[in-house]
Order: sequence, then structure tokens, then C-alpha cells
Amino acid sequence: MNSYEMTLWALAAALVCQAFAAGLALESYLWRGQPAARRRTWLVLACGALLLALHHGYTLELALRTGLYDMRQAILGGLAGACFALGTYALRRQQA
Repeated sequence: MNSYEMTLWALAAALVCQAFAAGLALESYLWRGQPAARRRTWLVLACGALLLALHHGYTLELALRTGLYDMRQAILGGLAGACFALGTYALRRQQA
């Protein structure tokens, strides 16, 4: 696997992880019976995760269309997306 393929896989993983985290945060926002401040926090996390997923998607599109890529940034984005998804999942389980 060359660096271009690793970049594409890392960006795809980052996109999927951020979308997963956004879904979990949005689902937690929709739960009834929790304080308004906690609901707003979940909404902010969902919006942030969606914006990061959109960014990863645009970066993936740029790499696919033009061949321009930065492997270090893609790997860091993939790791950050995975950590964000795991953190959101852990917070959600803690709330339940």
C-alpha cells in the first residue's frame, strides 16, 4: 500500500468516525428528560462532528479528483476522528 492509498483510507475512516460520532451526539440530544444545558452540549458536539465530517469529505474529494494529498494530515485526521467517536460513545454510555 502506497502513501496515496493510506491517505485515502485514513480520510475515509475519519469521515466515517466523525459521522458516527455526530449520529451518537444527535441521538443523545434527542433524549428527553435531561437538563437543557446537557442537551445543548450534545447539540454542539453533533454540529462540530458534522462540520469535521464535511471537512474530511472535502479533503477526500480533493485527493481523489486532483491527486493532492498530505499523508500526515490524513493520518492525524483519522486518529482524531476515531478518538472523537470513542469519546462520544463513552460519554453517551455514561449518560445512559
